[in-house]
Parts: sequence; structure tokens; C-alpha cells
Amino acid sequence: MNYQFQTLTHPGRLRHNNEDAAAFDPVCGCSVLADGMGGYNAGEVASNMAVNVILAELAAWYATAGPGASVREVRKAMERCVQHANQAILSTARADPDCAGMGTTLVIATFHEQRLVLGHVGDSRAYRLREGQLQQITRDHSLLQEQLDAGLITPAQAAVSSQRNLVTRALGIESGAELDLNEFAVEAGDLYLLCSDGLSDMANDSEIEDILRATGSLEHKARRLIDRANANGGRDNITVLLAQAMSTPANRPGLVSRLLRT
Repeated sequence: MNYQFQTLTHPGRLRHNNEDAAAFDPVCGCSVLADGMGGYNAGEVASNMAVNVILAELAAWYATAGPGASVREVRKAMERCVQHANQAILSTARADPDCAGMGTTLVIATFHEQRLVLGHVGDSRAYRLREGQLQQITRDHSLLQEQLDAGLITPAQAAVSSQRNLVTRALGIESGAELDLNEFAVEAGDLYLLCSDGLSDMANDSEIEDILRATGSLEHKARRLIDRANANGGRDNITVLLAQAMSTPANRPGLVSRLLRT
């Protein structure tokens, strides 16, 4: 399986700074997205620390472990890197008064052969488009989700709730990060979307699905998603990260062997 990646971020229409961060490493198949929180630009510090620490440590691990690593080893490496990022954010928040109370949500996706190992903390999300059907494959760690699960509010009430952005988990808040980690089989043609709530709060699933289903490059789709969120209000920073799964072409004879057969 081959994977292509694309990420794009925008501050939105109402905010001057951008506390989101996202990046990917195609060599180790890892993509990370974080949505920071905290005053005096501390959210930017937390989200960038999370992305940089996790990607750097996973890349170093992969350079040693290589593509022959098992999915179990990938899971352990991801958990270890997330805990290190959590400790780095927490230590900085304690040492620097300007960063006190900072934290960040996180969604991390590592594609390994035909498996996806997906982890998340908070309300940044992951979706999968398969055969034209969009499915959310993370479950928000938020007060709103807990109220929905308990039957205290309806989805319609949740859509207009003033508590949409109250998360119940984040990196940098406690000494141990509670990471939800799951595995999924990947099929050729799958398109995966990681996003901050600046997209999911501003665009509904139907709008997201229509954009992802349309023809065009990953960059074009990422830009259309951000444009849609901004057209619908753009109340928060908007970040998207797309990963496209494609089957590896069957082994074909090289140029020399093809010439010899002619």
C-alpha cells in the first residue's frame, strides 16, 4: 500500500493567531494534528511541541525498527512518543509562567502496510471516506459527547450548544496522557481526514463527504474544506490533514528486461 499526504491550515475568519499544528512524515507513514489551548500564544506552543516531539521520535524509532516492525511495536512506539510529548508540554507549562495551563488536543495516524493505528486525545477528529461513504472513526473526548452518550441532550441540541469546545482530555494537563488507540484495516482507495474542530464545528458531515468525494488533488480538497468552514463562519482555526491509500502497482519488468524482450 502506498500513501499520499497533504495538510493545510488557516486561522479562520475571527482569530488573528493560529493555535493548530499539523505535519506528516511519509517515510514512517505518520501524520499528526494538534489543536492547542491556553493564553498568550501558549496554545501554539503546546500544539507545535506535540507535533514536533511525536514526529521526531517516531521517525527516529522507525529508522531503527524499519518497515518490518509489527503493528504491536508500532502501537507501543506511538504510546511512548505521546507520553513524552505530554511530559514535555507539562514541564514547559510548569517552568514558564507565560505557558501556564496550556494544553492541546491530538490525533495521530500511523499507516503501516495495510493497517492504520489511530490515536486521539480530545475533540480533534479522524474520518474515513470509503467507497463514497464518510465515517467518523474517532469519538470526541468532550463534555458534549458525554452528554450525548448519557442521553441528556439530542444531536440537534448538541449542534447549537455553547459547550461544544469543552474537552475532557488533553495533552499537558496531567502527568499521564489518556490516549485512545485503535486499529483499522486499510483498503486501496480509502481517504482519511484528520481535522481540528475548526472544521468539524463549521462543516457538517454531508458537506465534508461531498468535498472528499469530488475529483481533484488532495491539495484542492484540503483547500475546499477550509473554504467551506470559512464560508460557514470560520469561528476557529481550521486545520486538515489528508491521507490517501493507493494499492502498490504489481511488479513490472524493468526497462532493461522489457527492452531485451522486444
